[in-house]
Amino acid sequence: MSDVGGRAVLRVRFTTEDLLNVTFASEPLPMVETAMALVAWQRRDEQSVFGRWRSRVSQEMPGRVRPLLDLLRPDGDNPQFVEPYSRTVDEGLAAVRDAGPQLTADELHRTAARAPGPASWLRALWGRDREAWEQLDGAIRSAYEVLIAPQWPRIRQSFQADVAWRTRLLAAHGIKACLASTHPLAGWTGSVFEVGMPPHYATGLGGRGLQLMPSPFWTGRPLLAEGPDGPDGRRVLMYPALTPLPLIGPGPAEGALDALLGRTRAAVLQLLIQQRTTSELARDLHISLPSVSEHTRTLRAAGLITTRRDGKAVLHSATGLGVDLLRSGG
Repeated sequence: MSDVGGRAVLRVRFTTEDLLNVTFASEPLPMVETAMALVAWQRRDEQSVFGRWRSRVSQEMPGRVRPLLDLLRPDGDNPQFVEPYSRTVDEGLAAVRDAGPQLTADELHRTAARAPGPASWLRALWGRDREAWEQLDGAIRSAYEVLIAPQWPRIRQSFQADVAWRTRLLAAHGIKACLASTHPLAGWTGSVFEVGMPPHYATGLGGRGLQLMPSPFWTGRPLLAEGPDGPDGRRVLMYPALTPLPLIGPGPAEGALDALLGRTRAAVLQLLIQQRTTSELARDLHISLPSVSEHTRTLRAAGLITTRRDGKAVLHSATGLGVDLLRSGG
């Protein structure tokens, strides 16, 4: 998911028409999630959530996936041709191959400058070398088979639960609250949506609107990219799903709240009907302090809890929205 954009803030200007033309993607897309999974594997943030998953992937990932790491870097700011908006892997691979003639020298220079390996394979790819493109095809297929295919029901569960929650949030509190909940550092200045972290990028939507797409693998700030209709169509905002893949149980969720938040985050929210400190949450749930901090950060960004400092203690409690969610069961 290439971030169309280095200082420190993402700024997206909305017109009235844009605000009325914000929708959610209808389903997760296998090529996009394959790319996001490879990005998540290389990142080092949220270790208490993704650490074990990354270790397992490192053991299972076949060597033929290696070329993809020259294209898909941990910040998610990657060439978009390798992650088309296709509903099946076969359609996606065909779209990747069709993109070959349109790749530019500027894109090659930018991609090679970020790649950890030598640029020879990338130059061959951009030069439409048959063997290089066969390597790319095999790498994508292998990554999909290892990372995505076995987990597809859980990926869909995370996606659908997030969309259901934010649709409810949009209906109750409006589009600004919905978008602000996509990241702890997200907010609004007038009609400008802002996320206060690098890289710097400012743009307007020009009345084309925005499609929201949660990913259970992405852990960084929201990524703004061209949509499936190209430069003149609606943009896409990829953001971290409320429940990342490692927190989704292998079987059906016990309830709607577990499906939405994951069992641990649901348990955190339930405990916060009464105010608790970070240490108390860690003790009551038998999890680490860093894990509690990551869960409360996500719940806070979603507007479900508030946090305040009282001397050395950090106090958390459910908001009215959080209590409503608990009462409704999600």
